Amino acid sequence: MPTLTQEPTTYGALVREGQVLLSNAGIANAAQETRWLLERALETTGLRLRLESDRTVSEESRSLAWSLLTRRMSGEPLQYLLGTQEFCGLDFEVTPAVLIPRPETELLVGEVREIAGREALPLIADIGTGSGCIAVALALALPEVRVYATDLSAAALDVARRNANRHGMAERVRFLEGDLLAPLAGLGLECRLAAVVSNPPYIPAGDLAGIQREVRREPQAALDGGPDGLAFYRRLLREAKPYLAPGGTLALEVGQGQAESVCRMAEESGGYQLMQVRQDAAGIERVVSAQFKG
Repeated sequence: MPTLTQEPTTYGALVREGQVLLSNAGIANAAQETRWLLERALETTGLRLRLESDRTVSEESRSLAWSLLTRRMSGEPLQYLLGTQEFCGLDFEVTPAVLIPRPETELLVGEVREIAGREALPLIADIGTGSGCIAVALALALPEVRVYATDLSAAALDVARRNANRHGMAERVRFLEGDLLAPLAGLGLECRLAAVVSNPPYIPAGDLAGIQREVRREPQAALDGGPDGLAFYRRLLREAKPYLAPGGTLALEVGQGQAESVCRMAEESGGYQLMQVRQDAAGIERVVSAQFKG
């Protein structure tokens, strides 16, 4: 526990102490993160923190606020402490059981939405759904679609179901526990899926120790892509074939520098054509989509 320069008993004192704490811990946006954490702990707003700086804080609220600040100082992701993350303009619950949604993954949702503008998409599968952000965002954007979302983690699926309920999509997204596409077996979906979408683990196992400390706190199973980071792409390219309808699309998020390898793997696996690669806002090749010939 860090040493306090004073006992923070008011809004203003907590703001000052929190900013010093996070700044000293190397948090780049210490001032803003302090206010977000205090808004949650004190159940107040940023405006009140500024206008009511002399307001006294109860011991219970002060203890909660200091707990959140020190946890952030230790490297716990801000999103887990706040309990939410915005994705595609929607608010999603996040816990340490799920990968935190990233802005670049919105490109994957956009890719499938663009496909939907060209053809009917009645059935979609989201593989490794995590928080359910992709599945729920697609269901909301495409009213005619039914989404099947799979994940190996029961805890992650609990979060995903709550997110579907939060956005009124519980009837349109079916969650299934199991490894990649295995849960789809026996549901009569063979040759019927218009799209299979996935943001799989893609960090090479040997690189995990050197990633950002906050990312290391996310589920390892959602990060570890095997020795070369491509293990799950090999499986997805193979396992999606029995389920994709002729002309259906396999849309995949990829890590930096992996797009060329994934396209080559798709060609070598056979059955895929018309590979497309899309760049994210940083110019990184981030989404690979391939059409299944059938």
